[in-house]
Amino acid sequence: LASEPFVADEYIERLVWRTPGGGSRGGPEAFDPKRLLEEFVNHIQELQIMDERIQRKVEKLEQQCQKEAKEFAKKVQELQKSNQVAFQHFQELDEHISYVATKVCHLGDQLEGVNTPRQRAVEAQKLMKYFNEFLDGELKSDVFTNSEKIKEAADIIQKLHLIAQELPFDRQFDDFPLLGKYHDLECQLIQEFTSAQRRGEISRMREVAAVLLHFKGYSHCVDVYIKQCQEGAYLRNDIFEDAAILCQRVNKQVGDIFSNPETVLAKLIQNVFESKLQSFVKDQLEECRKSDAEQYLKNLYDLYTRTTNLSSKLMEFNLGTDKQTFLSKLIKSIFISYLENYIEVEIGYLKSRSAMILQRYYDSKNHQKRSIGTGGIQDLKERIRQRTNLPLGPSIDTHGETFLSQEVVVNLLQETKQAFERCHRLSDPSDLPRNAFKIFTILVEFLCIEHIDYALETGLAGIPSSDSRNANLYFLDVVQQANTIFHLFDKQFNDHLMPLISSSPKLSECLQKKKEIIEQMEMKLDTGIDRTLNCMIGQMKHILAAEQKKTDFKPEDENNVLIQYTNACVKVCAYVRKQVEKIKNSMDGKNVDTVLMELGVRFHRLIYEHLQQYSYGYMGGMLAICDVAEYRKCAKDFKIPMVLHLFDTLHALCNLLVVAPDNLKQVCSGEQLANLDKNILHAFVQLRADYRSARLARHFS
Repeated sequence: LASEPFVADEYIERLVWRTPGGGSRGGPEAFDPKRLLEEFVNHIQELQIMDERIQRKVEKLEQQCQKEAKEFAKKVQELQKSNQVAFQHFQELDEHISYVATKVCHLGDQLEGVNTPRQRAVEAQKLMKYFNEFLDGELKSDVFTNSEKIKEAADIIQKLHLIAQELPFDRQFDDFPLLGKYHDLECQLIQEFTSAQRRGEISRMREVAAVLLHFKGYSHCVDVYIKQCQEGAYLRNDIFEDAAILCQRVNKQVGDIFSNPETVLAKLIQNVFESKLQSFVKDQLEECRKSDAEQYLKNLYDLYTRTTNLSSKLMEFNLGTDKQTFLSKLIKSIFISYLENYIEVEIGYLKSRSAMILQRYYDSKNHQKRSIGTGGIQDLKERIRQRTNLPLGPSIDTHGETFLSQEVVVNLLQETKQAFERCHRLSDPSDLPRNAFKIFTILVEFLCIEHIDYALETGLAGIPSSDSRNANLYFLDVVQQANTIFHLFDKQFNDHLMPLISSSPKLSECLQKKKEIIEQMEMKLDTGIDRTLNCMIGQMKHILAAEQKKTDFKPEDENNVLIQYTNACVKVCAYVRKQVEKIKNSMDGKNVDTVLMELGVRFHRLIYEHLQQYSYGYMGGMLAICDVAEYRKCAKDFKIPMVLHLFDTLHALCNLLVVAPDNLKQVCSGEQLANLDKNILHAFVQLRADYRSARLARHFS
């Protein structure tokens, strides 16, 4: 019963098995329900007796627990009363202590009021005693004669020196020894500081610096520290790296020595800038300032960049409240004389360098640049040439030379890029947009005008007249190279100029100048391409005139024609395909489609007018259809729907040359010819050799 946990079913099961006759019928003893019932009844009675006994025990324990609880509560009440009495005694004691403390503080104040004047009097007496020793000229006190008490002596001397400065000494005290002792002691302290610094004794340096703080020579102590810090600090070839390492080392040390470390570190940095860096910069720049502008600008950019990078590293240190302004002034003091006229040097160098690059290129081509005329007459010629497409002035044979060089352009852009980078770094923020615009103007002058525009003018002058034979149409090469070059120019405009002027009024001025340059070049390119297309058509005319024979379309023996298309057609198509490929290689984007469309329209007009010069028999008409089919196949290379449509229509028109008279009306009303003017249809029908027959005229009418 006392086992944990108690399970009633298991308990009854064990009881049954222990009882004789309680097993199953198949067991060693027969199952006896009466004995099992009797055992259950007896066991229940035993359990009831046990329950009564346990219940009496529980009641007894409850009574005992209640009695002890009452006794504990009574004891707690007595303890609370004792605690209240003790708390009251503590309050009385606290009040008494506060009263006594007040009296003690009052007494202390009174004692301090008496003791402070006494201490001052004693101190004054000592100072007067030491002062008398100086007046007598004989120092007897141990504090002055013992070298180990230099700190106490320095404190006394400093106080006496302040007193002596307020006394109205007359001339008889000119040789007063106190001043000499003051300076001697000051020198001793500085010497002690110097020796401690050389020995690396930081604690001694801190003690001596604290004593010297109230002396006039404290600044000299700082100067000595700064001077000795720099001994052996500049051993590398890079003075800027040396300076950064020096300042980093001193920054870790100076706080352990001086009470004002930020002032000492700032003075060290100022000394480094004004002595070491300024001297180094002057040596690097002055020797090439007048003799080599390129090296001067490179050195100036490099030195200024390295100096500003050093300044950025020094910004990590505590240099006082406005360290940004402090460092900026130091940099300005070094470079002010060089930055004032920087942009004039930059512009002068960029002009001379750009001119030299161009001249070197033209010299390599053995070319003497011809002057491009300006003024009213030249403008009038240009307008007449644009409207009439007439070559005014003698044509120039350039032997296929475009006078455009990507190498020259890359060199010019590289020089300008470096100029933009220097301008960004060296220009004052307020002058930056204006200076960048000046550099851009130089780029426009030499790249766009002196090189690209000159090449376009030369290319225009080199385009032959439309009736020239076997002309070299190299202007498309000029177009291709000019297009590539201008992409490079535009990229530099966006990448290097825009960031410098994006937030200034110069932005609109630069965009306007760029727009004018583009329009001027596009106008000349359009003129050159138009004249080149005319030359192409002229070349085709020469081919047709030389190769096309009247007998091609009216053979003597129409029953024995074996060729599929004429020789003139073969040569014209070969020429056209070559020009189409050249146009595709010379241009990009929509320009290709625009130029090919114009060439296709002119090509169609040429073939249309050419076909109308001949009279056609039946076999001649079939040959004409074959030729036009070949022209149409050539037109497919254009990949321009309008051009292909024109040749489809021309092919349909050629069918009028061979169709039976009875079917003319039906063909003319077909899908491709229905919308054409009747005069055009009539003109083609008139080309038939049998047009004069009454039957044909009747059917067509």
